Amino acid sequence: MNRSDLFDALAERYPHLTASDAEAAVKTLLEAMTESLVAGQRIEIRGFGSFSVSERAARQARNPRTGEQVDVPPKRMVHFKPGKALREAVDGPQRGAT
Repeated sequence: MNRSDLFDALAERYPHLTASDAEAAVKTLLEAMTESLVAGQRIEIRGFGSFSVSERAARQARNPRTGEQVDVPPKRMVHFKPGKALREAVDGPQRGAT
């Protein structure tokens, strides 16, 4: 599913919303989430999961082709942890369980 599929699904589920209203709602939600993560805040959506930002320290790595050492700068990474309801929905009914 991509963004435009999400717009269409929202407009289809809620017929009183126009396609442009659905698009604006999704864009606003994604922008708000992005701004929160940039500010270092944690986002928790019950039943879906949580997003957080973690810091990765600077380190030295090796170029696999040449073996030369390379400095890797520190960076911030977005981490997603799925909620229990999402994990169970994706996993589905257990096969072969007795």
